[in-house]
Amino acid sequence: MNLIEVAKEVLRIEGNELLRQADKLGTEIENAVNLIHSIKGKVIITGIGKSGHIGAKIAATLASTGTSSFFLHPTEAMHGDLGMIGKDDLVLAISFSGESDELIKILPHVKRFGVKIIGMTKNLDSSLGKFSDVVLALDIVGEACPLNAAPTTSTTLTLALGDALAVCLMQKRNFKAEDFANFHPGGSLGKRLFVKVKDVMKTQNLPIVSEDVSIKNAIDTMTHGKLGNVLLTNKDGVLVAILSDGDLRRALMDENFNINEQAIKYATKNPKVLDNENILAIDALSIIEEYKIQLLVVLNGGKIAGVLHIHDLTGLGLK
Repeated sequence: MNLIEVAKEVLRIEGNELLRQADKLGTEIENAVNLIHSIKGKVIITGIGKSGHIGAKIAATLASTGTSSFFLHPTEAMHGDLGMIGKDDLVLAISFSGESDELIKILPHVKRFGVKIIGMTKNLDSSLGKFSDVVLALDIVGEACPLNAAPTTSTTLTLALGDALAVCLMQKRNFKAEDFANFHPGGSLGKRLFVKVKDVMKTQNLPIVSEDVSIKNAIDTMTHGKLGNVLLTNKDGVLVAILSDGDLRRALMDENFNINEQAIKYATKNPKVLDNENILAIDALSIIEEYKIQLLVVLNGGKIAGVLHIHDLTGLGLK
């Protein structure tokens, strides 16, 4: 048995089925999206067994992309949790056979509340199909399981259809990166989408000197500033150059080097700067990496508002 080939065949079967379903998809997905978009309440997703596990993931995806949603176990629903479903809500019910006993038992009560139902099932004539206002078909050729028994292709398709619903709803709501960030304030994802330059830039005790300072004094400022750079400004406080530790090393290689010379002789005259402190920190990190620099100066009206060091950004875990 070649296990690598077995694994490849599973991926081929499931991948081909997704492509086949993409070609078959019609107005039912549009109807489902419009129905969800029209409700004032929440989307309650329910299912049993593997369908339930997939349903919980779909609920999480919807909730994180702007559609208020949660998962409700059918058995718990029959023992009091039906009270979680309000008249302004919608139920997305998942059952491959369309006949899962625990699920079918709650549907008459859902309909009694006047709540709309979107069903995911292989059989439009099943009990779930008949209770549903919109049906998203799970009409697969076969499972990837060699016994055609374990839910494999069917659960993959169910998950993908849930993703399709979520993405369509994002488009319909014009859901932006800023909105996504509001739902993901923690972890690296939240930092990538939420943390701005002004939140992390240094504004105090910056290594700033006048443009006519000597290299000797610039080195002293660089040492105490602990940023490996010195910012040179004119009499109006406008940035004119940056002396980096790299600039300093190159200066030391000059046979005519004089420690009492003006630092600006060896400084970078047109340093890369930011004129907007409201851009995302991840975008600032991209600039630093692109230009292979350590320090990015943030300006406000030509004057120094703060600085960003590469270590400040990489330490946030943005990548």
